[in-house]
Amino acid sequence: MAIDYWIGAGVLVATAATDAAYVMFTSSVVAKRALAAANWSSVWYMLSSFAVISYTNNWLYVGFAIVGSWIGAYLTLRFFNREPSHPPAPLKPTA
Repeated sequence: MAIDYWIGAGVLVATAATDAAYVMFTSSVVAKRALAAANWSSVWYMLSSFAVISYTNNWLYVGFAIVGSWIGAYLTLRFFNREPSHPPAPLKPTA
C-alpha cells in the first residue's frame, strides 16, 4: 500500500487548522457569542471534511455538515442558553 505524501501533508495541515478552529469555537461558546461560535463551528466542520471526503468519496455531504453545524451552534447559543435577565432581589433583613 503506497503512501501519498501530499494527502499526508493535507491531513496534517487540516488537523492543525481543525484544532485551531475548535479552540476558537470553544472560546466563542464560553463567551456566549452566537454568531462567532456558529462561524467557527462551520470552519471546524469544513476543515474536518477532508476525512468525510476521503471516506465517502462524495463532497456533497460536506455542505450539509457545514450548514448543519452553523445552524446548530447559532440556534443553541442564541435561543437555548440564556442567563436569567432579572436575578431575584436580595432578602430584606427582619427587624
